[in-house]
Amino acid sequence: MKKYSIGVDLGGTKILTALVDRSSGEVLYHVKKKTKKQKGSQNIIKKLIEGIEELFAESKIRKEEISSIGVGAAGQIDRENGIIIGAPNLDCFDLDIKTTLKNYFNLPVFVGNDVEIAAIGEQKFGAGKGCNDFVCIFVGTGVGSAIVKNGRIIYGATGTAGEIGHIIVDLNGRQCACGAHGCLEAYASRSAIETRIEGALKKGRKSAIQDYLEPGKFITSSMIQKSIEREDELVLQCVTEAAEYLSGGIASVINFVNPQLIILGGGLIEAVDYFYQKTIKKARAKSLPVPAAKIEFKKAALGDYSGVIGAAFLEERVL
Repeated sequence: MKKYSIGVDLGGTKILTALVDRSSGEVLYHVKKKTKKQKGSQNIIKKLIEGIEELFAESKIRKEEISSIGVGAAGQIDRENGIIIGAPNLDCFDLDIKTTLKNYFNLPVFVGNDVEIAAIGEQKFGAGKGCNDFVCIFVGTGVGSAIVKNGRIIYGATGTAGEIGHIIVDLNGRQCACGAHGCLEAYASRSAIETRIEGALKKGRKSAIQDYLEPGKFITSSMIQKSIEREDELVLQCVTEAAEYLSGGIASVINFVNPQLIILGGGLIEAVDYFYQKTIKKARAKSLPVPAAKIEFKKAALGDYSGVIGAAFLEERVL
């Protein structure tokens, strides 16, 4: 077995590419780029190639030492053909990643969902190590999840199981990026919090977060955390509302799937402990008593690297 793999975590705001030691799961080198999804799907392909090329240049690793390239992308994935079928948070559809990267680098390429790869990483080297029955939920630009039962990821009939961000929490609610109304993602993601804060600011509300905002820049998880540390009323209100919705979604998962463990990760969970603590407390309270008494919660242990580490081992999880 070759010693190294390349893992790529393709998200709505950033693309993280890493060289991973297959024996230890250690990230040896990484390259981070902004996704800039507004420039179109071909620009995303360009960014993927640039990131991998930079990784080769920085690490001075030879192609012959690489086992595979694994890519995790937000959205619904055709794993067999390596195509992003639909990814509203990336603004791309029917994007053939596998063929393009395979032809360019002449290496095996495997493609999966972004939370799927995070679950693989956490199961092998992180918070899910030693646990064969858990749900991994990541909160960032969107809200996604992966379900692990008996040590294996459940893909569902069409390979799209785990779309917790698109369970309906309000029948006549806000429009989601997917086009539907009332999706959990439209209420509990960082993007949803950002939209609520920006809407209030436009109406004249004052907030500590204004001290960190720059023209043309989006609200980050760290800005939200800094504002909470200053006990900003508006930010606390919007984050508490998001935690209320997310906890309801998680309670539904606890009641329906009955996992042993729920791993929560993503930029918002990692940066804003108030959001994490509020969410798990309310999720337990909203769940049925029997599963609520047994459910365990953990933060993702690998941080930003959950996805790239999991992506590096995608070749072991091919359907």
